Amino acid sequence: SSNRRHTRYISVTGVQACALPISHQEFLQIDTTNVLFIVGGAFAGLDKVIEARIGKKSVGFTASLGLDNTNPDDIFSKVMPEDLMRFGLIPEFIGRLPVFASVTGLDQAALVAVLTEPRNALIKQYQRLFAIDGVELEFDKAAIEAIADLAMERGTGARGLRAIMEEALLQTMYEIDRKSTRLNSSHTDISRMPSS
Repeated sequence: SSNRRHTRYISVTGVQACALPISHQEFLQIDTTNVLFIVGGAFAGLDKVIEARIGKKSVGFTASLGLDNTNPDDIFSKVMPEDLMRFGLIPEFIGRLPVFASVTGLDQAALVAVLTEPRNALIKQYQRLFAIDGVELEFDKAAIEAIADLAMERGTGARGLRAIMEEALLQTMYEIDRKSTRLNSSHTDISRMPSS
């Protein structure tokens, strides 16, 4: 296990070390005054590093045990440069990141908004798709909330909404009765779809 972690650290370090000289090339002059560099990713395992640091606040009979009921979604908001070093990023790379920000998972209301509010929202896209065949597609509030709930259960967030809608409506799209001009969400029981 220790050897595997060491190998991972070397490979991550190698990638970072290769990325750094790109910004130091002599022949490429770029004014970065108005350039924002963003490093993003899932950083799987970083939460454990942060929890280990936060959990070791004090020692003795009066020491608090654990993370003081810290919300798991908030753990990344407590990241510090030393956590990134323990995670495997090299100091030269961390030094180029002056601001750390974290995002949290979307709740049901946010996922419903993603489904319905944008100009090109998924609900509107499917309504237009069905309209090509002369069918008016309607979603009631419960169906939209069920789609959002399923995305939350699967842990896919907004990325998974299209797959859930495709799964729910694919068969219906092939079976549209040309005589029917109105289709509502009761034709497809989203609540019966598997969560994973």
